[in-house]
Order: sequence, then structure tokens, then C-alpha cells
Amino acid sequence: MEPIDTFSPVNALHIEVFQQSMQIRSDPLPETVIHDLLSNSRRKNTLRELRTRGGAVSVRELSESIAADEAGTNPAPACVRESVYASLHQTHLPRLHELGVVEYDRTRKEVRTCRGARDVGRYMEVVSGYGVTWTELYQVLGVVTLLVVLAAQLDAPLISAIDPVLWTSGALAVFAAVTIVQLWRAFRISTPLR
Repeated sequence: MEPIDTFSPVNALHIEVFQQSMQIRSDPLPETVIHDLLSNSRRKNTLRELRTRGGAVSVRELSESIAADEAGTNPAPACVRESVYASLHQTHLPRLHELGVVEYDRTRKEVRTCRGARDVGRYMEVVSGYGVTWTELYQVLGVVTLLVVLAAQLDAPLISAIDPVLWTSGALAVFAAVTIVQLWRAFRISTPLR
């Protein structure tokens, strides 16, 4: 039996078609595509809602939640709920599914995030309601840690009363805790549909 040449153009084409049909993304989404996805408020709210809830969510629940946000009332008027449901079902969820950001089961009318959501999540991830991104949080922690350790080394009043090693250890513990929280959120975002 002859071994299969996995690098032939024909096999590469079959692999590419298979990956596209299975919605497997081995490469990250281009930044322009991510910005295009996030430029629409319904897609952005869809991803935010899926990330908050975790797991599979029915399109009906998703549309009702987004409609309530848009209308500013809960429950939203029927016409707003229907408009959101139709646009999610016909336009936004198929687009997000096509790009591998969500897995949309049209038969069961369920949707959940998948691998590509991690790429998009990096652009919309905030730590708190104050709009601080993970990058900004790490930068602030780094600068504050540097200033405190330098102040301790330079015998600044109050700060130098505590050994710089303790300040450094405390800062490393804070960095570790923040990293664990960020990884946990990223894990919840990218849990694939089973």
C-alpha cells in the first residue's frame, strides 16, 4: 500500500474544505474582520450575552435579552423582539458561525461561542464596568509595583518600613491572581459546543 502524500495540493484542498465545513479555525481572525464584526451593536451584544451566560443559549432567549437592552425596557415591545430575532437568525448568527466565532445550531435554535470567540473577545474584553482592558490593568499594576519597590529601595517614609521583597512578593501574587481570572474568563469564552 502506497503512503499518502499529505503535502500534495489535492490533499491540501481536501483539508481546507474539511476545515471550512467543520468550522475549525487554525489561524486567528484578521483584525479587520474582527473590527467589522464588532462594528454592529447586535453582533457585539450577542457575543457579550453569550460570554456572560456561558454554554448554549436559545436564539429566543438571546433575542429577548438583546431587545430589552435596545429598548431599555424588560420585556421589550414585541416588534423590537421580532426584529432582533429575525436579524440574528437571518444575518448575524450565520455570519458569526461562518467565521467560527459561534456555533449556531439552526435545527435546535441554539447558539454558543466556539474557538474564534477568543480572537474577538480580546478586542472587547474589559475587566469591569469601568471600561478597563486587561492590557491597561497589567500596565497599571506594573507601574505601581515598580514605583513602590523603588520607593522602598530609596527609603521612602512608610513604604520603606516593609521589606522590598515583601512588596515584590505581594505584587507577584496580585499579578498571578489577575492572570488566573483572565485565563478563567478566556476559558469560559472559548468552551466549544459538545
